[in-house]
Amino acid sequence: MKKICLLLADGFEAVEAAVFTDVMGWNQFEGDGNTELITAGTKDTLKCTWNFTVTPEMHIRDINVDEFDALAIPGGFEEAGFYKDAFSEDFLDVIKKFDKQGKIIASICVAALPIGKSGVLNGRNATTYNLNNKKRQKQLSDFSANVIADQSIVIDNNIITSYNPSTAFDVAFTLLELLTSKENTTNIKRLMGFIK
Repeated sequence: MKKICLLLADGFEAVEAAVFTDVMGWNQFEGDGNTELITAGTKDTLKCTWNFTVTPEMHIRDINVDEFDALAIPGGFEEAGFYKDAFSEDFLDVIKKFDKQGKIIASICVAALPIGKSGVLNGRNATTYNLNNKKRQKQLSDFSANVIADQSIVIDNNIITSYNPSTAFDVAFTLLELLTSKENTTNIKRLMGFIK
């Protein structure tokens, strides 16, 4: 069984978290059954960008990286408090521990920024939110990442980054393929109606 930690900060975008829960859930029931997703949060109750409230299954302080095969991080909005949580020492420490063990870290949109702030993208290829004057891509560059501005998904070794919410399902399917197989992922895409 491959276990994925879905790491949530206040102000995360629900749709970006939901793609991971749905793709891994579909795989659990309709695919090879070899994925389990556990939600972990910076607080006992989190508020999404648009005021949707979520209760994670575990607190960030209780994460044992050895028990997981991958980390998934949805992005969020500054106005909703995303960076306050996502740039916290606890959040950055989890990212560093997953990277140190070479485990997959999959992020969507601005979730690349805490990965960059943690230092693990220093000199590595990555991308992040690509619109609105490319402010977030400059911020990622300031964290010493080599920003690939015109590529929707960038994979550098064990880290997956993407450039806006439209990439969310593709990131989740990429993670599923890395954890299971191309054939299994193609089957899940077909069952979910993404391919015929």
